[in-house]
Amino acid sequence: MEKGIMKDRKIEIHPSEKRLSIRFKIPGATVCYQKKTWLFQKNSFDEEFCPLLDISRGGMKIASRKKLKPGNKVKLQLSIPGERAPLVLVGQVRWSSVYENEVFKYQNGIQFNAYGDKKNQNYPGNLVKIISLEQKFVDGEIDLSTPGEDYEVEDSKTDQQD
Repeated sequence: MEKGIMKDRKIEIHPSEKRLSIRFKIPGATVCYQKKTWLFQKNSFDEEFCPLLDISRGGMKIASRKKLKPGNKVKLQLSIPGERAPLVLVGQVRWSSVYENEVFKYQNGIQFNAYGDKKNQNYPGNLVKIISLEQKFVDGEIDLSTPGEDYEVEDSKTDQQD
């Protein structure tokens, strides 16, 4: 194949199919979140028991009483019925909008940080857990052989220079 031939070729993805990771619901799952601040590190959550609306390998959508500001970094604690320990994840608020609910007025999209062993990355075992939850809660067959493009997995060895 001649160099540069694929360069001019564009792949179209229908807007409704932008995400390659499957979104799924976990009945009864809740999220506690804590906005990360640099000046004052507190040990309590800003809001607790927010309903998880959906989750994927790369992020989640939650309902909340308070509006979250896009760009805010957050620490999340995902509690799943029947699981002993919650999943602790870090990410960034990507969007927030009004949610038609009497108690939870907002819905918020949160993108997870990359999975890896560096500071501010998510524990790689959490990705494995999310994939197992995906298999449990999604109907139909799923192709797990190709990772989705809406999440990142970094290898700590790739940053080493020769």
